[in-house]
Amino acid sequence: MTDLNWNQLLTDQIDWHWTNQLRKRLDGLTDDEYFWEPVPGCWSVRPRGTGSAPVQAGSGAMTIDFAMPEPDPAPFTTIAWRLGHVIVGVLAVRNAAHFGREPTDYPSFEYAETADEALAQLDAEYARWQAGVESLGESGLARPCGEAEGPFAEDPMARLVLNINRELIHHLSEVCLIRDLYRDKEAR
Repeated sequence: MTDLNWNQLLTDQIDWHWTNQLRKRLDGLTDDEYFWEPVPGCWSVRPRGTGSAPVQAGSGAMTIDFAMPEPDPAPFTTIAWRLGHVIVGVLAVRNAAHFGREPTDYPSFEYAETADEALAQLDAEYARWQAGVESLGESGLARPCGEAEGPFAEDPMARLVLNINRELIHHLSEVCLIRDLYRDKEAR
């Protein structure tokens, strides 16, 4: 029996999905698609001072809508919101906690004003995450996540990597679906 390289398996899992399914589907994302609100009351990324959500967070010209606690049901979210969540909440915060990125969070992040800027942010955070996971090696995957992961502090880093892979696949597939709806909205 051959020894398994778990680090390689985990990075290959998301990299295959990213390269062969997700990232190509995001190419050519327009600003109209990025900000499109398919239903009334969407949460989005908006110019500062124009949101109506209980919380508008961000350090630059744009803010992201949210509330704490999150309403049930939560409002439908735009591509801009979903990319903001993936860039900040899924990747950047973890890159800061584990892989040397400067600290960030929803209130301190400077959200993209255009789809192109958001995709550049996504690509940079994804590349940093992948490089960080690759640097863990087998022993790094076994070490505890640490206090940055709250109730999961004692869980191994491998569990966090699997969770981030799931989050990326889940949320970026939603972005692709919204692009499909945008493309076909005139056909209805």
